[in-house]
Amino acid sequence: MADNAKARKIILDLAVTLDGFIEGKNGEVDWCIMDEEMGFTDFLHQIDTILYGRKSYEMWGQFTPETENSNAEKEMWDLVHSKEKYVFSKTQKETNHKVTFINDSIAEEIAKLKNEPGKDIWLYGGASLITTFLNLALVDELRLSVHPVVLGEGKPLFTDIKERLHLKLIETKTFSSGVVQLIYRLPNNYE
Repeated sequence: MADNAKARKIILDLAVTLDGFIEGKNGEVDWCIMDEEMGFTDFLHQIDTILYGRKSYEMWGQFTPETENSNAEKEMWDLVHSKEKYVFSKTQKETNHKVTFINDSIAEEIAKLKNEPGKDIWLYGGASLITTFLNLALVDELRLSVHPVVLGEGKPLFTDIKERLHLKLIETKTFSSGVVQLIYRLPNNYE
């Protein structure tokens, strides 16, 4: 990487309920509000790579919206599918033109990826991949869109975090839908 080039950031950007869940107890995400005011398309233009766990990739990595969905939603998914994709899996090993699988040496592989030229990198998830990245101090920024819903049960965002993380709040945004976006920088990336 050139001396004046800046390393790409790993950004965890996802929706979470007020009580800290990323999915309902049956894997549902029907509580997630998608509106243009939140600027998700702008975020997609900021990144060129998406990191998935195997289960998340199987569910969302090749998702195609129904024909009755809005043009904005179809455009969003076209943008998602235009990105380079990496899937972290202990079992799947094949790599093709759509996706690269990473099976081990996560910290080393991410260091290489961050130092390649390009835009920022979206850590999509799932929960166990997010835990691994946080425990390895690989996340640079958290963008949590807190939705105005309490599920009571489901898949929690944070589990098995090995050390306390002190975050620095760098921005908050509120939307008319009631969603509040919190943007934090991780300790290894304070300015």
